[in-house]
Amino acid sequence: MSYCSAIENMQPEERKALHKNYHDNYYGFPIHDDNELFGRLILEINQAGLSWETILKKETSFRKAYKNFNIKKVAAFKDEDIAKLLADEGIIRNRLKINAAVENAKVILKLQKEFGSFEKWLNHHHPKIKEEWVKLFKQTFKFTGGEIVGEFLMSIGMLPGAHSTDCAVYKKVLKAKPMWAAEK
Repeated sequence: MSYCSAIENMQPEERKALHKNYHDNYYGFPIHDDNELFGRLILEINQAGLSWETILKKETSFRKAYKNFNIKKVAAFKDEDIAKLLADEGIIRNRLKINAAVENAKVILKLQKEFGSFEKWLNHHHPKIKEEWVKLFKQTFKFTGGEIVGEFLMSIGMLPGAHSTDCAVYKKVLKAKPMWAAEK
């Protein structure tokens, strides 16, 4: 079942509105800001084993806890910053996921130095099929399995599949020129 049809069947209205906003305005649309790309990666990593609804409800808290997803600030987190995150009830308090965010921020800083930006690193490796992306991410980042990588890349417009072709948002995503549609 596609994300599009899944949200249509949700109840109650508050839950539906939460998912609809993400679906209609963010999911599958390209992101060009490295901090926002990093933020989406953090959210996808934290979703592992949990519902996306849980993550959407905590997004504001994640943004605050991770300094508005500022890569430089997160890369500089020390033990005391990690301890604060582990005590923050507004986010997912999983040491492996928190450590992955800090380590991945450090990796992204290196990629920015080498490629100019995290987005340019992604573009440098495009196009790839999901399996190739998963292998690359596992070699490059922490806590990035197949589901996390696939959802991250679909959610930022690098891989197709975020919306079914009969979804009203599909055409909006195409107009935003996601990477997978760039060759068409």
